[in-house]
Amino acid sequence: MSEKLLLRALAGETLATPPIWMMRQAGRYLPEYRATRAKAGDFLSLCYTPDLAAEVTLQPIRRFGFDAAILFADILLVPQALGADLWFVTGEGPRLSTIASQADFDALKPADAIHDHLAPVYETVRILARELPDETPLIGFAGAPWTVATYMIAGRGTPDQGPAHALKDENPVLFKALIDRITDATIAYLSAQIDAGAEVVKLFDSWAGSLRGADFDDYSLKPQKRIIAALKTRHPDTPVIAFPREAKDRYEGFARATGADCVALDNSVDAKWAATHVQCDGCVQGNLAPSHMVTGGSALVEETQAILRAFRNGPHIFNLGHGITPDADPDNVSLMIETVRKGL
Repeated sequence: MSEKLLLRALAGETLATPPIWMMRQAGRYLPEYRATRAKAGDFLSLCYTPDLAAEVTLQPIRRFGFDAAILFADILLVPQALGADLWFVTGEGPRLSTIASQADFDALKPADAIHDHLAPVYETVRILARELPDETPLIGFAGAPWTVATYMIAGRGTPDQGPAHALKDENPVLFKALIDRITDATIAYLSAQIDAGAEVVKLFDSWAGSLRGADFDDYSLKPQKRIIAALKTRHPDTPVIAFPREAKDRYEGFARATGADCVALDNSVDAKWAATHVQCDGCVQGNLAPSHMVTGGSALVEETQAILRAFRNGPHIFNLGHGITPDADPDNVSLMIETVRKGL
């Protein structure tokens, strides 16, 4: 049996104290991250400089002793590797060249041509595999195809993913070709991360909640199922966490339908409901509201305990329901960890 608590939970073991890590645990809320980011010069340089990307991945492990590290990278590195232009606007976020026509799609690279562009990411993984504590597994990750497609079509994040929905409805052949290209690239990308030393991988479908009915099946569930099946063929012992954020009642059965070893839950989902309807299929991850990392206090402790109580009869990884925000207080992170490890 592995001594790594995260791997034990992912294998279906119910632990007295769940492993804990935090989405975006390496980030702007930490002064040491901000110092390293300044040294890198800009965000993409930080992602593509292995020594610095490894350093910011290690910072929250040193400070907090989380039970897992997650690779520092960005979901938009894959579209960049496929040939999209990518840049970041200070205070506004990412910008990409857009896919609006067949000609735009035809200009993309094939999925098997991404390796050289992403080689620095794989080197970061190799560094971390050497430098992380023996008890701390490394999580690799990628964006799920629908979420990545929304950025590639709109050229930026949007409130309702409207441009992607429009292309999906107006030119379904082109839209499906884009989803398939991203899916193939994601399989290659995550497989290479595992080859380099990642022990777990996670698919972030951050905008899954804007899909309904058959669209959810076709563009969130099925591409993730294909990715997971391919990874399980190549790396049968590597667990996969799926995060179809804001999937609501579609969380139920998602693990069975996709083959995921764990389903991560956003904080709009009631933990008691999820224990009955999602945890019955295996490990769940989540789902404290990130706002508690800003406000702290007794509410943080009480909600953490309520989540522990709801999920205590099955495999559970404690996490936030979304990424920690830049205005979070590191002392509140420490309080959360202390509460989880103290138990009920």
